[in-house]
Amino acid sequence: MASLVRDLIEAGIHFGQRRSNWNPKMKPYLFGVRNRIHIIDIRQTVRGLLLGKKYIQRVVSEGKDVCFVGTKRQARAAVENHATGVGMPYVVERWLGGTLTNHRTIRERLKRLEELEQLVESGEIENYSKKMASRLQREKRKITRNLQGIRNMNKLPGALVIIDVGREINALREARGLGIPTIALVDTDGDPDLVDIPIPGNDDSMRSIDVIMRELCEAVRQGKVSRPSEKEQAQTQTTEDDSPRRRSSRAMFRAAEPPTPTPETEPVPAPTQPTGVTEPASAPSATSAGAEPNAP
Repeated sequence: MASLVRDLIEAGIHFGQRRSNWNPKMKPYLFGVRNRIHIIDIRQTVRGLLLGKKYIQRVVSEGKDVCFVGTKRQARAAVENHATGVGMPYVVERWLGGTLTNHRTIRERLKRLEELEQLVESGEIENYSKKMASRLQREKRKITRNLQGIRNMNKLPGALVIIDVGREINALREARGLGIPTIALVDTDGDPDLVDIPIPGNDDSMRSIDVIMRELCEAVRQGKVSRPSEKEQAQTQTTEDDSPRRRSSRAMFRAAEPPTPTPETEPVPAPTQPTGVTEPASAPSATSAGAEPNAP
């Protein structure tokens, strides 16, 4: 902990924006003012960083990914290097509208990139005219530049890590619309209410961004250690599919009823004699068949 605080202070993460360029919502995270520059409370920075690390570790351990977003010049190198090191998606060029809300279209563009790469690798692109080949190469470079970082993001991430909430407002809005938790490095001119877990700190210093990314990616590594393997996930899914379905209360009630007797086992009631009806006389015998009936 002491080494972390020392690294944060040496990186200058406690230096905010000018006093005239601040957001009043950041007041709880400030320590004071020095030379007309707001000083961020380092305790609040460490608190937000630890909360972010704990949440990221839990999300990654559940099998979800974390997407890192930092398109400003000071953050591109740190975000790309650390996110690539832990195998997580990232965005360092431009946040394309609909990256999360219209994820199906993004996947279609990535399929187009695979087709273009196949043309180049197989040499089929040489069969096209120079003009068409140049157009295809330009399209390939554009898609690669914008979508290379999220190429392996086949599903929506479990969390979004953002550098500079003011610059990445579109990413924040998409994440909020989809209910994706957000963690962000917020300077004194940012709005902490837009983020679920704010980390107050200087978002213009390359060293401070590097320290934040290093700590958050370390939480990703720890989460991957306890992440279930693909085989275990497949077995869990198979067990859930093979488990018997839960019967409704009506079915359980019917199962508790006594069985209905079948016709073979149902007792046949004895015939009863109707009241007031006498039994008819027996048929005449053979000996008295020839006797004459009595005269009237």
